[in-house]
Amino acid sequence: MPEVKISIGGRDFDVACQVGEEHFLKSAAELLDNEASVLSSQIGRLPAERMLLMAGLMLADKTAGMEEQMRSLETKLGAQEALIEEMRARPEPEPQKVEVPVVPNEVMDTLAEMAARTEAMAAAFEERLGVTDSFEA
Repeated sequence: MPEVKISIGGRDFDVACQVGEEHFLKSAAELLDNEASVLSSQIGRLPAERMLLMAGLMLADKTAGMEEQMRSLETKLGAQEALIEEMRARPEPEPQKVEVPVVPNEVMDTLAEMAARTEAMAAAFEERLGVTDSFEA
């Protein structure tokens, strides 16, 4: 079992841990050291036991706050997931009918006939005027 030297509040401690968990121990010690440093700057030098107790309580308070926030977020997430499931379970709305007016073939034929007559009249008019230039595309 490896021993790791950690520093908390300016004091060194040798702590044993499981193989491969040295990194986690050092991270936890760093959190505790941060809290101990705050205490030392505010109160001054404390006995090691009291410093560790106070720093541990400060971390526990932060952890409790985070756990409460996490529960709140989990509740909100659960409500959102329920809403998503409810929306998925709803039947699809009927597609809206859009009516597009259809021009009857007879009207189209009549319009085409009128266009042809108009073109013929224009050609005849141009011929009488002697216009040779045509604007047809």
